[in-house]
Amino acid sequence: MAALPVNNPRRILETLDSYLERETRIVLFGRAALALGFGDPGARFGKTQDVDAILPTVEMARIEADAQFWKAIELTNKSLEPSGLYLSHLFADRQIALTAGWLDKIVAIPPDDFRFLKLFRPSSPDLILTKMMRNDREDLEDIRFIISQGNITRPQLERAFADAKPLESLELQKIFIGMQPVVREIAPEICPSREDVSPSESNSRSIGEKWQAKFAKAPSIEKKNEKEREIEP
Repeated sequence: MAALPVNNPRRILETLDSYLERETRIVLFGRAALALGFGDPGARFGKTQDVDAILPTVEMARIEADAQFWKAIELTNKSLEPSGLYLSHLFADRQIALTAGWLDKIVAIPPDDFRFLKLFRPSSPDLILTKMMRNDREDLEDIRFIISQGNITRPQLERAFADAKPLESLELQKIFIGMQPVVREIAPEICPSREDVSPSESNSRSIGEKWQAKFAKAPSIEKKNEKEREIEP
């Protein structure tokens, strides 16, 4: 009998679920979202060793006060430490490239015998935006996968670019804007559309005058050490 494919995100989340005391929603992104949120085609991402999640700002007060959630994360990381798996990258949505109404468009990930966990991922256009903050080859591969699975066209990308909330970090915002021409060229290769927008039109629509002005005047800045909320395993 063939061995089942490795699915580390499922193992991490099953462990977390075992420690939870009540229903808890988690919005996944990163490769855990690809591994669990795209059916069988996503199985190739199952070897990722961590789970990343987005914390909606509008729910932050409740999340921060949810002692059982943080305790479950602590116990999960302690239990999985020998295997090198962990759940520790939890980002507020203001730290990530997302559209303004991202939370209204999240996609449910089918239940998998969890007691309390309710899993979601961002919509495919929003998930692509989250992959545009590093100019990383691996992220570009992931973007190609999302475009192909979601049949995302360039007009859809342009709408997402135009609706993206500015990032807190000018450095990350600059990378995000710089990635837009790269990503908009990928979509027609994978999902051709008759509604293509010319590059000159899309640049003017998605970057915006205020950000052009900021980047023209902004001095070089050092990387911040605290771009994410880290939980000690």
